[in-house]
Amino acid sequence: MTSPADDAAAEPLGRSRAEETAAALRSLIADAALTPGMRLAEVELARTHGVSRNTLREAFRILSEQSLVVQIPHRGAFVATPSVMSIIDIYHLRRLIECGALRAALPKHPAVARMREAVETALAAREAGDWRTVGTANILFHSAIIELADSPRLTRFADALAAEVRLAFGLVDDPEYLHAPFIDQNARIVELLAAGRPDEAAEALEAYLHRAERILVTAYERASADRG
Repeated sequence: MTSPADDAAAEPLGRSRAEETAAALRSLIADAALTPGMRLAEVELARTHGVSRNTLREAFRILSEQSLVVQIPHRGAFVATPSVMSIIDIYHLRRLIECGALRAALPKHPAVARMREAVETALAAREAGDWRTVGTANILFHSAIIELADSPRLTRFADALAAEVRLAFGLVDDPEYLHAPFIDQNARIVELLAAGRPDEAAEALEAYLHRAERILVTAYERASADRG
């Protein structure tokens, strides 16, 4: 375990150790390695990431501001569980950002190739019955859509949003039910964009995101009823 002084000495230019650690934890959330409601063990995570507990707590604070972690006095830090209002807000933002990025996109943009790669990964994972990888490929597909905008600031914002999306995915008990309908739709969106039909690609994505939102809101309401 490193000390706070070690953390400062090893701090990368322009980014603190706490920010680096927060980014690493955010990636674990986006990959479903950390799931809604999971307790974040300070000692283990500090050792795994090679930081002090103070640095880790600062990373938790950063993630709390991004609605990814909840800190409860005398109990510790936990991965956040999205509320129904946060799901609605997330998908409202996704429609604004992603559909706008598609409409303004150039069909030969390098991110189109990354969209296609994500679809190919999802198709292979579907054949293998690996739905967690399908979910990760879906996140990568939508991250590539954000890249179409050529905005580093938007990309940073979207990274945090993607982690919130993955937390919402965790509300659905059956990942095949959640992801299966959208793999072929992702493929269709890529082909529309590559064919120089960005408006049609955006319209397809908008309808798709409305459907995904309904699935997640229904899953949240079902889970709430079960708890009640």
